[in-house]
Amino acid sequence: MGVGNFWFQKFGIAIMLMLTSLSALAEETETSATAVTVTVDRAKVFRIEEAASTVIVGNPFIADVSMHDRYTVVVTGKAYGSTNLVILDDANEPIIDEIITVKAQDENTVSVFRNVARTTYSCSPGCEPTLRLGDNQAAFASAAEQSSTRSELAVKAAGAGN
Repeated sequence: MGVGNFWFQKFGIAIMLMLTSLSALAEETETSATAVTVTVDRAKVFRIEEAASTVIVGNPFIADVSMHDRYTVVVTGKAYGSTNLVILDDANEPIIDEIITVKAQDENTVSVFRNVARTTYSCSPGCEPTLRLGDNQAAFASAAEQSSTRSELAVKAAGAGN
């Protein structure tokens, strides 16, 4: 085995992996620089310079986009992931063609792990169970049921006052 062949086997693969990682990091940085990032269950308002006519969301399960007026876009995160947003003008020309990345809210939350089962609490200032995608199914279902029941009771109480 020649010196060059030995060097490549020893260090060449590591250098190739490092260069591949750097290339992926550069692409990720480039993408994240142009990506719109929103948080699940939060809305973000954007102003656009041209009047919008059509709004297209690649995956409406990830983000909801609505137009407040023809120059104001409201993006609401619905589930983790990435999708795209295309906004067209009256001539069907693209005004906006952006990636939307939806992430979890990490602010004022605590995750408790029991083996692999995760339960998330919203802590501001006291800690209460919250609905977070990926949580333990039993904890999520319990919080969702209680939340739905509470909402139904509030609607009934509001209707009874009419």
